[in-house]
Amino acid sequence: MPDLSRMRRDYDQPVLREDDLAATWVEQFDRWFADVVASGAADPNAVVVATADADGAPDARIVLVKGYDEAGFVFGTSYASAKGAQLAVNPRAALVFPWHALQRQVRVTGRVERIGDTASDALWDPRPREAQLAAVASVQSTVVDSRDELEARVRLLDSETPEGSVPRPPVWGGYRVVPETVEFWQGGPGRLHDRLRFVRDDEEGGGWLVQRLAP
Repeated sequence: MPDLSRMRRDYDQPVLREDDLAATWVEQFDRWFADVVASGAADPNAVVVATADADGAPDARIVLVKGYDEAGFVFGTSYASAKGAQLAVNPRAALVFPWHALQRQVRVTGRVERIGDTASDALWDPRPREAQLAAVASVQSTVVDSRDELEARVRLLDSETPEGSVPRPPVWGGYRVVPETVEFWQGGPGRLHDRLRFVRDDEEGGGWLVQRLAP
């Protein structure tokens, strides 16, 4: 068994100071997202989404963010999935963008809301037909007897559905995580990491404060 206690690397990023930040969290995210795309790192829009059920039991998985702006981060999924059921009773989530190659991560917390049908269609329509078929044929997060059963469902749906885009099912749509905090984490030498967090300040009309957190 490997000795996990010795699996570590030192970070060597320059100090991230408050003066280095953009004026808003979304502008800062733009900068870092451009950096990770330019680096060639795989799946730069992959994010860990953590949710909890009505009892507070946590759950997490990786999804692909399909859009972001000042209003928040958007991803699509089945409303009947485990995360969909959890968000129905506890509409809050945490996100982590794990950009290991750049020694960075972005952490987000906030409430979650469904986006409308038109916006959900805009997420669904660009998906490859194969992905659309799989999303319709698979009742996400439910127990299935075998891989063969899933493949048979997809083949049947494919044969019964005209060529081209598959209509979006009512059970599939988009969610938006509306940020209350957005933290920019950057690794530093000797584990003296930089953590700068934008925090929504409702007392100041919805503006944002910047806080430095101890590593």
